[in-house]
Order: sequence, then C-alpha cells, then structure tokens
Amino acid sequence: MHQGPTERHIDEQTYRKVVGRFATGVAVVTTRLGGVDYAMTVNSFTSVSLDPLLVLFCAEKLARFHDAVMESGVWGVSVLPASMQEASRFFARRGRPIDGQVARWPHYRGELGVALFQDALATLEATTTAVHPGGDHSIVVGAVHSLGTPSDGVPLMYHDGDYKTL
Repeated sequence: MHQGPTERHIDEQTYRKVVGRFATGVAVVTTRLGGVDYAMTVNSFTSVSLDPLLVLFCAEKLARFHDAVMESGVWGVSVLPASMQEASRFFARRGRPIDGQVARWPHYRGELGVALFQDALATLEATTTAVHPGGDHSIVVGAVHSLGTPSDGVPLMYHDGDYKTL
C-alpha cells in the first residue's frame, strides 16, 4: 500500500492551479445574526445525503461570516446565474461593509429568516447539524429546511481562476 510522501513538496500556487481545474458552480451563502445579514461567495457547496437531506459548504475560519454562521446555526444558499457575477465578486471580497450588503440585489426572506436572492437558479435553507475541522476552513453540514427554484438562466461557473458559463 502506498503511504504517500512524508514531506510536503507541493507549493500553494501549484495546488491552487491544479484544484482550480475542477469546474464548480458558484453560490452565495447567507445567515442572519442580531438583525444583521452576513453573506459569502462559495464554490465549496455540495449535496451530502438524500436520507436525511443534508448539504455542506466550507467557510474560512478567518472570515467574519464564519463566526456569524457558527452562532446563528441557520443559513441559506443561493445558486448564482451568470447574470449575478458582480454579486459573486462582491461577496468574495474581504473587508466589505456588512451593513446593507444584501440590499444591493433583489432578495427575500426564507422561512428561517435568511436572505435568498430572487434571481438565483436555486435556493435552499438549512440548519447546522455538524461542523468538522478542515484545515483553515470549517466544513459546515446542514439539514435542508426549504427548497426553491426562483428563476431560470445560465449557471455561473468558476474554472481555472476565472468565471465561466456553459
């Protein structure tokens, strides 16, 4: 059985280039804490289980969003169409103002009170059921509470360090 290298010989830039070859969809995850909306662009969102219905996303531990979603325990996912590339870039930027950040795009409140974008291709809300350590990120697993398909359109993709469409 191959054990793999005992020393790390992979630099971060090469790693990012290699994993960047995996095309992903783009979503914005939202939460609400103390009457304030928090949001973050992710491409690390996936379905986990059909029974029970579980999904996950990964949140960087240093991000303001991380602490907010850990404390709130509820979150929403808006899968972005190509027309929302500007929103994706905005919610990926560090240090942006928190107050009113989701107000820039048409949205509504889901059953759990989180912001969901009206132009999203798909939305869901979840309650956190588990959090696992994942290096500099936390892997947040949630039970699906609600689902929606508010609009149709071309999905926004991320591949090789840039936005793409189908």
